Amino acid sequence: MVKEGEHGSFNCSDYVDPPAAPLIDAAELTKPSPPGHINPAVTFGLLLARKAFQKSYYNWKGGGVNVLADGYSIGTGLGAEIIGTFVLVDTVFSSTDPKRSARDSHVPVLAPLPIGFAVFIVHLATIPITGTGINPASSIGASIIYSKAWDHHWIFWVGPMLGAAIAAFYHQFILRAGAAKALGSFRSQTQVV
Repeated sequence: MVKEGEHGSFNCSDYVDPPAAPLIDAAELTKPSPPGHINPAVTFGLLLARKAFQKSYYNWKGGGVNVLADGYSIGTGLGAEIIGTFVLVDTVFSSTDPKRSARDSHVPVLAPLPIGFAVFIVHLATIPITGTGINPASSIGASIIYSKAWDHHWIFWVGPMLGAAIAAFYHQFILRAGAAKALGSFRSQTQVV
């Protein structure tokens, strides 16, 4: 028993490191997993309506794979992905920009609203053309699982990457006037007296 004012002894040999935790649990990989919904309320509603877990719906819709629709050229599909991703990424940049004025200080709290609206509008515009890729991860995931649509799959990688790059350039150098500032400083140094 340790009395007040006395300290117990502590030795480094008293501490034992816990075993290392694996990044992936191999046992989890062998278990079957149901088709996923992020929102359990949606899954519950679909289950009650007897629309969840029916393979016929999955097969009828092509497994969610993004494909270039019949009647559209590769250029049209690529353009749809570039423009759709540009709209989404530019909306994200604009609605979360920390350099907005003080009068717009409430805007970051509402950022999900314009971002969700942009996703909705992009889906309305591009579902008939490409199935709306705008996310390379979801495009490749569905293609791997369903083993389909590899002919023009590059569209769903190149289009979003180009759209994101154009949106970044547009936001940084045009909307934020980075180019105007740089041009203004260049002109101020070259004025003729």
